[in-house]
Amino acid sequence: MARIHPSALVDPGADLADDVEVGPFSVVGAGVAIGAGTTVGPHVVIDGKTTIGARNRIFPFASIGQISQDRKYGGEPVTTTIGDDNVIREYVSIHAGTAQDRADTTIGNGNWFLAYTHVAHDCVVGDRTTWSNNAQVAGHVHVGDWAVLGAYAGVHQFCRVGAHTMLAAGAIVLQDVPPYTIVQGYPAVPKGTNSEGLRRRGFTPAQILAVRRAYKTLYREGLSLEDARARLEREAASEPVLAPLVEFLSAGGRGIVR
Repeated sequence: MARIHPSALVDPGADLADDVEVGPFSVVGAGVAIGAGTTVGPHVVIDGKTTIGARNRIFPFASIGQISQDRKYGGEPVTTTIGDDNVIREYVSIHAGTAQDRADTTIGNGNWFLAYTHVAHDCVVGDRTTWSNNAQVAGHVHVGDWAVLGAYAGVHQFCRVGAHTMLAAGAIVLQDVPPYTIVQGYPAVPKGTNSEGLRRRGFTPAQILAVRRAYKTLYREGLSLEDARARLEREAASEPVLAPLVEFLSAGGRGIVR
């Protein structure tokens, strides 16, 4: 049976795995489902139709599943879905989706959300991302696997942040950030490849070199975006590490940082 502190308020309609822990003064709403091994610290609020997977650690004063800060939201049924093994630190806020988009905010597995980070409505966050303190994204943002958001980084609505990217502290992202790229500044501009991050994740020297050459093609040779994409598509046939970059550039968006 779930271990619920006597001061916590857990609605009888909530579905908690047998070993879930809920700390003092926390509130869990009727539409919430929490998976095995998850701990909910003191003063946490989890509401709405929210599904949280296994082995998550949720720290004091986090707010999960509340309705969006979107004037267009009119009370439609919306959801929040969080995977497994995430760390959600103090004062993190994760809002539910809206009917104007996916109607769901989706978070993958193994992510670290440090204090005061914010995930707005309809965002999609992959796996193993790291959000430093006060990093925040607006609605409809997609964040790829292994991305790192530095402290106070901000991302404009509808932007895409590619896999294995790094947003430097204070970066304000107004356009899409291609995979493997480091960006910095306001507005954020490309500053190179995330080679150290790739090395730490087991990419080979040859793969890292291929990524560096691709960055040069995209940003240093004066090519149009379409010409650069076409060249990278040809190179990806022999360098599979470039396939995520080509796929990213081929999808629609707000245009990439340049």
